[in-house]
Amino acid sequence: MFGKKRTGSVIKTQHLKLHWDTEDPFVFVSHHEDDYPKGNAQQAPPLSEIGGRNLGRDYKKIYGFRMYNGKVVPGFPMHAHWGYETVTIPELGFIDHFDSLGNEGRFGFGDIQWVSAGSMYLHDEMYPLAYDDRRNPNNITQIMINLPLKDKGSEPEVRTLWSENIPIVNGKDGSGKEYSVKIIAGSFEGKHALPPNSISWAADRKNNVRILLIKMSPGSSMTLPAVSPTINRNLYFTEGSTVKFDGEELKVSQRFKLKGEEDITFTNGDSDGIYWLLEGEPIGEKMSSFGPVILDNDKSVRDAMNYIRKNEFEMWPWDLIDKFHPKGTERFIRFSDGREERPPL
Repeated sequence: MFGKKRTGSVIKTQHLKLHWDTEDPFVFVSHHEDDYPKGNAQQAPPLSEIGGRNLGRDYKKIYGFRMYNGKVVPGFPMHAHWGYETVTIPELGFIDHFDSLGNEGRFGFGDIQWVSAGSMYLHDEMYPLAYDDRRNPNNITQIMINLPLKDKGSEPEVRTLWSENIPIVNGKDGSGKEYSVKIIAGSFEGKHALPPNSISWAADRKNNVRILLIKMSPGSSMTLPAVSPTINRNLYFTEGSTVKFDGEELKVSQRFKLKGEEDITFTNGDSDGIYWLLEGEPIGEKMSSFGPVILDNDKSVRDAMNYIRKNEFEMWPWDLIDKFHPKGTERFIRFSDGREERPPL
């Protein structure tokens, strides 16, 4: 929950946990940081470091990492999404991906995967420990964006955006101190993000959806320009020490709800800082949700959950529900029609 209401640029604050609260059009954010050990022949942790865990549902850090729902390789075996989007950004580490459309791939180290699951969609997301000569730290952020009612039921769309192609603004403030802004959705200082999927709420510029990954050097300042009084604007301060708004110093690991109709200037503290900006006009439609489903009403959600339970294994085209790629696999995506994409050389 938010803390007490405030005055100034920062309307409210909230401490950050594994899952971040958001506002419409966003649903929530998962932020995973784990320091995985060297991988074995299976690209998995050694048995000595996974014994005694609640494998299949391991969300407690032991030896610096979690297995999540994985039992051999960490990650998330086959699961459903229905009625919303996921934007997944592994800044560190790889994600192996297989889905119910027949697509497969490996992405990581700054790539973006954008999935728009208007209708039932299944995939697995496994975190292979690809390196056997060094540790395998990961830092993965997954942002969930709702879809308007008119687009629920649309065919799923999947896109992988390679890090080499993603726009970044490298800037300096008035005193010459540096910052960089990775543009995942929307625009910043005249640069635009790569196009999202066609049914995304972010596809229409009038919805003012913007997702930025901001990295700031010690003492640097930057300004978020005013957009509109109706947008929901939240800044998530994930790494660093402190930040100043209007002269007030606030600590790291917090969410700041900011005014959307004002220019917001903030100054990073005395160490490198990392911030995520999520903002957009609200969809503003009444919906119902449970588990992996967000639809128009409770009955639709119950029907969808029953459909998933009855059909998910039939719909899964792969031999394993926790499938991952062989050791040594580089980044790629292969579509069900045989087309293949790889990062630019």
